[in-house]
Order: sequence, then structure tokens, then C-alpha cells
Amino acid sequence: MPSHLLSSPRLLIAGLITLATALPASAQNQPQMNLQRVEITAGMHRIDAQVAAAPQERQTGLMHRKEMPAHEGMLFVFEQPATQCFWMKNTLLPLTAAFVADDGTIVNLADMKPQTEDSHCSAKPVRYVLEMNQGWFAQKGIKPGSKLVSAAVFSTKK
Repeated sequence: MPSHLLSSPRLLIAGLITLATALPASAQNQPQMNLQRVEITAGMHRIDAQVAAAPQERQTGLMHRKEMPAHEGMLFVFEQPATQCFWMKNTLLPLTAAFVADDGTIVNLADMKPQTEDSHCSAKPVRYVLEMNQGWFAQKGIKPGSKLVSAAVFSTKK
């Protein structure tokens, strides 16, 4: 590197800023893998769920993933209960979304096709959405009205 570039803090800082702002753009096509995890049970079935709680984590979700182990999923956590709607843009895996009330009760389920922009919404306001590989809920006999349990997430208040 030429010595005049090393002696110019402004050029160094500008280069670092350019590098820092370029990194997120290249990372946008990569799956997010290092999210916090939480254990959820559905009857006798254990789910290892990554938690997408921040806006950017929720926006990216399971995009760009080519595979997901059968016992894993992603739990989307919102600040307030609301009608939550999901689509599958840039999502390669067929998924089922479980729209979940504060007490862990599944309100409704929606099967979602990969790479579509069809909207799949909760039947009533919810704070949580759990995405699993498509068919997982059906194979386990888990339906609307079934209860998900996680001391770390769902309220046990009646």
C-alpha cells in the first residue's frame, strides 16, 4: 500500500466505512444462522427454535436456507399482538407457519410455498409465529387449539 494512503486518516476511515457498509449487502443473500435459541415442546415433541425478535431478524427469517433439520424451526417474536402476515420471498424451503397466542395456543396454521409472495395471515392478533418444515405439524397431529410450551417464551397465566 502506498505510504501516502497510510498517512491519511481520512482515507483510512473512508475505506473502513465503505467496507462496513458493503458487508451487509453481501450478507443479505446468506441465511442467518447465529440467532438465540429456545426450546419449545408440543406435546411429547421437542422443537429447537431460533428466535427472530429484532426487526432485521424477522425480515430475513429463514430466507436463503437450503435445509433445516426436522426438529428445528424459527420463532418470530413481535412486541405487540397483531394480525401477523408472512410471505416466502427468497425462502427456499416449504414451511408451515403456526400463529401462536401469548399462552402458547396455536390459533391457525398456514402451509406456505417456497419463493412466493402470497400472504399468509393469523386468524386473530398474535405475538408469536413458529415456522417449521412443511408437514411437521400434520405429521405430529398438532392442530389449531394445540398448546406449545416454553417457560422462556409463552405466558402460563390463565
